[in-house]
Amino acid sequence: MPADGGPVEVPAGLLVVASRGPDWADWIERLPRLTRDLLGEWELRVDGSPAYGNCALVVPVLTGDGQRAVLKVQFPHWEAETEHLALRMWGGNGAVQLLRADPRRFALLLERLESRDLTTIDALDACELVGATYKRLHVEAGPQFRTLSGELQRWVERFRKLPASAPVPHRYVEQAISLSEDFIADPATDGRLIHTDLHYENMLAAEREPWLVIDPKPLSGDPHFEVAPLIWNRWDEMTAAHDLRFVVRQRFWTTVDAAGFDEDRARDWVIVRQMLNVLWTLEDAGTDESLPQDWLTRNIAIVKAIQN
Repeated sequence: MPADGGPVEVPAGLLVVASRGPDWADWIERLPRLTRDLLGEWELRVDGSPAYGNCALVVPVLTGDGQRAVLKVQFPHWEAETEHLALRMWGGNGAVQLLRADPRRFALLLERLESRDLTTIDALDACELVGATYKRLHVEAGPQFRTLSGELQRWVERFRKLPASAPVPHRYVEQAISLSEDFIADPATDGRLIHTDLHYENMLAAEREPWLVIDPKPLSGDPHFEVAPLIWNRWDEMTAAHDLRFVVRQRFWTTVDAAGFDEDRARDWVIVRQMLNVLWTLEDAGTDESLPQDWLTRNIAIVKAIQN
């Protein structure tokens, strides 16, 4: 397709997000024209079939000088507001290279990576790789990023609103509140640029380096916050093991050792994050019957397994 070509076809799998509400439906309606405008203004040529994520269209393109890239157009939401800033601060050091950005339209032009991610290698090797990469990403964060302590303050108020009758062990809710209060009062909870969503599918094979990080949801925060997604993902592999407690801890220890993290602090953040998953699931569910029990069970199992 030339830079001024016809409409960009939105994949059917992305069209379904219109059911999330009027803002989503409006974005989906505008997306083909928005994408076509960006292709024309940035002199890009489509170079393959579009892909998509939970809230973004990703179009493989060629730049005017023939460079292989991707155009990423996201649904406007706060987690994406500063993605371009984080990528610019990293400057391609361990992360995908940002080539151009239009923050107003939530559009990014990025170097093109391969489709192969860390789910294609052994989980412990992946944990070690991610743990070593943290050191390259956790640079000093500037004031333009939201703080982890500020987000945590809002989250802990929602924890307090959970009724005692909620289908979750109340002692873990109380533990999450207590740990959260300690973190909110701790100056080390803020200050470093953290990805917050660095799991196995958010690190892709590349030409410039063997693996590069994508899709940050950046905060000014505590590097120890990062570990939990490596535990709750690739869950089927863990449940297939004979000793769930051991494999949970094995991933945890591998990541913490590679990153040089404090074990106790990282463990406390894992507990908080798993319970946040529980909180958000309970808030989103209309009735107990609609609860995704497997997901709730997974998060509670990790909270149990990670503790002495």
